[in-house]
Formats: sequence, structure tokens, C-alpha cells
Amino acid sequence: MLPFVKMHGLGNDFIVLDARENPIDLTVAQVQAMADRRTGAGCDQFIVMEPARSDAADVFMRIRNADGNEVEACGNATRCIARLVMDETGKKDVVVETVVGLLTANDAGDTVTVNMGPARLDWTDIPVAEECDTLNMPLTVGPLEGPVGVNVGNPHAVFFVDDCEAIDLTVDGPHVETHPFFPERTNVEVVTKLDDGSLRMRVWERGVGITQACGTGACAVLVAAVRRGIIEGRKADVILDGGTLSIEWLENGEILMTGPASTAFSGAFDASIYPGM
Repeated sequence: MLPFVKMHGLGNDFIVLDARENPIDLTVAQVQAMADRRTGAGCDQFIVMEPARSDAADVFMRIRNADGNEVEACGNATRCIARLVMDETGKKDVVVETVVGLLTANDAGDTVTVNMGPARLDWTDIPVAEECDTLNMPLTVGPLEGPVGVNVGNPHAVFFVDDCEAIDLTVDGPHVETHPFFPERTNVEVVTKLDDGSLRMRVWERGVGITQACGTGACAVLVAAVRRGIIEGRKADVILDGGTLSIEWLENGEILMTGPASTAFSGAFDASIYPGM
């Protein structure tokens, strides 16, 4: 049996495996089987906790999408892993290590605040296929045009629209994700500013599809809104399908993300779902 914990951040859900004592090496097919919502436990992302590489970190977090491919960052998962470590150790501040660096997380009571590091804004950082101004990138897909490019450990294309609810992300999302303009593919956000100054966001995640929430996407949306002058100041609530995240873009370029981290249940996979282990 292979134990796991099922967690989520605003409905963006994860299977979490603990490989800090015993290494776990899963194939793409095995991850897909566990992530399947009919025959597995079901998840958007698959998280493996590993021993920290850095002396400054409490844990290393490896992230794979439901399609089995490894990705660089996941804000909601970072809060969940931080909460697990806080509950284990009693610490109020922990450091989560990923393939793109160290992320500091703080216990904020019912929520967790994570410093997601600096926003990267150059066209080579996103990356895109040609030199351009990432504040208004030369791309049109259906009703979506002129996205803002932001990298928050992973790539994002942020489209501001009059009514994000009217956008058919099942059609336009995959077209943007796999467009040749994005050689490493991209996450896709459609955003509308609401009367109270908050930002309503819907997301198509690279390698996953439509999800209830995306932490790095919410960070990218706030940065894009500040760069476009759509909001006043550098802080706003970002409202996703699964709930609200509070995002602040600090003057030093780093992004703070605050939101909940919840445990749904724990269990164990039968050996039949991961043959070869």
C-alpha cells in the first residue's frame, strides 16, 4: 500500500505523497492512474514531499500535473505543504524548496501566507517565441487578445476582458496553452475587474485544464493588473471559482499570496494502481 493525503487550496486539489524517508519514483502512467478522478483518488496536481536539498529549507516539494509531467511551481500546493510541515513541527514559519527556489511560508491563523518570490517579466522569462513587450503581447486567439505575460515560477498569459464568465475556456484555453508563441506552453487566465476593485479570474492550467483555483495564476493576475494600471495600489483580492486569494506585489518585486490550505482525507493506494513499484 502507498499512503497519501488528499489536500486542496480553494478546490485546486492535490494528492500528496511523503518520500522523505523512502524514495518514490513514479512513471507518467502511474501518476495519471492515481490522478484519475474515476479510478484513482483524483487531483489537479500530484505532489511528492522529498528531503530538502538546501540547509535553509524544511522540505522539498516536487510537482507534477495530472498528465504526469513535472512543473516548476504551484502556489496552492505550496500553502498545503507548508501547512502539513507546520502541523508536524509546530513551526509558524517554514521554507518550502522547489526546483525554482525557496519559498517562505508563514502561519496566518486560518490561512497561510507564502512569499512566491519575484515576478519575472522579460519575454525570455515567460518564455515566448519572439521578442516583445510582455505588457501587451502580440497574440490573438478567438475573443482573447493582447495578454500580459508574467512568470511566477511558471508561465502565465493574462487576458483582461469585459466579462470573463462569457469566455469559453474549454475552447480558447487549450488553443492559447499550446500556441507556438509559447514554446513551453502556458497557463491561461481571463480576468474582469469588479466594481469593488477585486479581480474575478478564471483559469485554464497548463497540463490540467480548468481548475477551481490557481495560486500562481492569481499572483500573475495581480501583477498584470498593476502593470496595466487596472487597479489602484499593489494589493487586491482575486476571486477564483473556488474562493478568494489575497495577493500583494511588494515594491521589491516579490509577491505575497494569502489563502487557506485544507486536508480532505487520507488513504492508501493499492499496489494494483501502481504496477512496478
